[in-house]
Amino acid sequence: VQLVESGGGLVQPGGSLRLSCAPSERTFSTYAMGWFRQAPGKEREFVAGISWNGDNTRYADSVKGRFTISRDKAKHTLYLEMNSLKPEDTAVYYCAQSFHVVVVLTMDEYDFWGQGTQVTVSS
Repeated sequence: VQLVESGGGLVQPGGSLRLSCAPSERTFSTYAMGWFRQAPGKEREFVAGISWNGDNTRYADSVKGRFTISRDKAKHTLYLEMNSLKPEDTAVYYCAQSFHVVVVLTMDEYDFWGQGTQVTVSS
């Protein structure tokens, strides 16, 4: 399974971006998906996760209320809507597909990863 992220870029503080992730295979609707990020010099961390059917979502405390994860089964695409962006949100963002159907928060619960897309929040 290949996962291809898009939508990253440079944005000013307070701005918005929407990341997309398109899996190469149609197992997309079968498994939970997630977004992680890695800032320079830091470990990769969980950002948001969504269950196989989209009914359940989980967020890191640092993004709760600002980010929204969603999935479009018809388009086989995962999204991360990011609002009120802060400089500390600057990182490479990765989408990942789990081998579970429920939302999971740790990296070892995901077996396929995208190549990452850079998000930079700066004035």
